[in-house]
Amino acid sequence: MNLTTGYPYSLISNGLPATYPKLEKSIKSDVVIIGGGISGALTAYYLIRAGISCIVVDARTIGLGSTCASTSLLQYELDKSLSALSDQIGERDATRVYKLCSRSIDTLENISVKLKFNHFERKESLFFAADEKHLKLLESEYAYRKKAGFEVTLLSEKDIEKQFGFKAPSAILSAQGAVTDGYLLTHALLQYSQKKGLQVFDRTRISKIIYRRNGVVLKTESGFTISAGKIVNATGYEVTEFIDQKIVKLASTYAIASEHLSGTTIPWKKEAVLWNTADPYLYMRMTRDHRIVLGGRDENFSSPARRDKLIGRKTTLLKRDFEKLFPDIEFVPEFSWTGTFGTTADSLPFIGVYPQTPHTYYALGFGGNGITFSVIAAEMIRDMMLGRKDNMQTLFSFSR
Repeated sequence: MNLTTGYPYSLISNGLPATYPKLEKSIKSDVVIIGGGISGALTAYYLIRAGISCIVVDARTIGLGSTCASTSLLQYELDKSLSALSDQIGERDATRVYKLCSRSIDTLENISVKLKFNHFERKESLFFAADEKHLKLLESEYAYRKKAGFEVTLLSEKDIEKQFGFKAPSAILSAQGAVTDGYLLTHALLQYSQKKGLQVFDRTRISKIIYRRNGVVLKTESGFTISAGKIVNATGYEVTEFIDQKIVKLASTYAIASEHLSGTTIPWKKEAVLWNTADPYLYMRMTRDHRIVLGGRDENFSSPARRDKLIGRKTTLLKRDFEKLFPDIEFVPEFSWTGTFGTTADSLPFIGVYPQTPHTYYALGFGGNGITFSVIAAEMIRDMMLGRKDNMQTLFSFSR
């Protein structure tokens, strides 16, 4: 499936930071990770550091699936509010998930330090009401987050205008948040792990998987085989090629990046991450080179052709969305792109085993929290392979 179209800002800005060979012989490994995006790269990083031999294979050039289209906001907040998730799965479990996502931001900072990766920046996160009818939702959400122990402040309309320079009925300001570059981080993780023994092959499509009693054999389109004890499937939204269960609803999201702003222009306080209560929600961030990245206007996915045809119109609408909030700031789009993503009924990822595919673990971080979910998946899969039990596994299982 064509997951990304247009000119993703990170890809245009960074090009191809590294190159990887195509698999041109049959090989063996303890573990083979299918998917070389951020989920696969984080999983490989954790497994290699745990002493588990593994290889990564990707059908594309590394990072050119959904990863390069990511706007790389790092938030503990899910697509589903803590209050709504509490109603669905219980307050205790919902709080645990939110805290896992919060911890994942800290973990990503620690990993970035270890890798000497300087594209991680702490940011506050502002969740603002798109309409006055969402005031009660924000008040309830604030109460839930406060009770859970998160460092949050409920802002009034006057507070928002004074501190952030735009108008909204109310907002929750969270201290915990960050931004990164998921595309560059993927390459940094793989480059680090290669020095520790990881093998990475791109442009290597798996055409068939044979499940045996003691392991698996994967066949590539070029006719080579990979023999392994276990598989980690980190293919994201293309998982439907491997399992029959309908676990994800595909959608298309759209994003634009502005021209470089002048050095005197400070759009909003501390360049916090902004997102709102609309459905689909609008989200935005600043880049290191002083551009505004804006995303949203999601559509149900039907085909790549229909998705791609809408890029021009969505660019116009997103520009208009920004100018409604900041009428005094000229937004000139320079890059526009679209990507396919997936949502689940509870906004949670799918992590762990799937009975119909033996010897296989899944790291599927669907939704707007793809990068933080990928950290959780990598840690859990490492622990599963090491025989460690974790009562969180049931929260993300296929049987939930």
